[in-house]
Amino acid sequence: MARYTGPVCKLCRREGMKLFLKGERCFKEKCAVERRAYAPGEHGKRRNKMQPYGLQLREKQKVRRVYGVLEAQFRRYFEEAARQKGVTGENLLRLLELRLDNVVYSLGFASSRAQARQLVRHGHILVNGRKVNIPSFSVKPGMEIALREKMRSNLFVQEALETAQARGVPPWLELDAENFKGKVLALPTRSDIRTPVQEQLIVELYSR
Repeated sequence: MARYTGPVCKLCRREGMKLFLKGERCFKEKCAVERRAYAPGEHGKRRNKMQPYGLQLREKQKVRRVYGVLEAQFRRYFEEAARQKGVTGENLLRLLELRLDNVVYSLGFASSRAQARQLVRHGHILVNGRKVNIPSFSVKPGMEIALREKMRSNLFVQEALETAQARGVPPWLELDAENFKGKVLALPTRSDIRTPVQEQLIVELYSR
């Protein structure tokens, strides 16, 4: 399956903000955005005024990179969001939040969405007691997400869980840290979604 394999810190620098793609490194002084707060490349320090299309494109790219979704997949999410009732932009973010890899990250079983995706791919995540190895699997309210027992003693998982407990779990999720499991309580609302994005710009981009 195609995926981005380049340096993810460059993606944060290109968007001009932390996308938290490297887990703990993003909170330390080694963070590339802290050290070089300008876009990568020869002309990265130039500050050119962006046109409306450029602003819309950057917003779309930002969301794609945060959730680790490729272009074709992202367009399918948008088309599905447009078919649903309600505000298209909010529907889009909700669909992305409900991805299994994002839920695993939000519960604190991984320090980044990329690490969460790896846990899912390798079969370490159970949904309602059954193994699910598809990162894009869409969870629903009432579902229980648990970490398989053999991974519970993993040092990286334990460190990620401690960090998650410190930052707090989204209100639409419930975490049982002692038993390494969580539950989806409800569908996330716009106020529950922490991703700093202007989703209306994405809607405008795809409506051109």
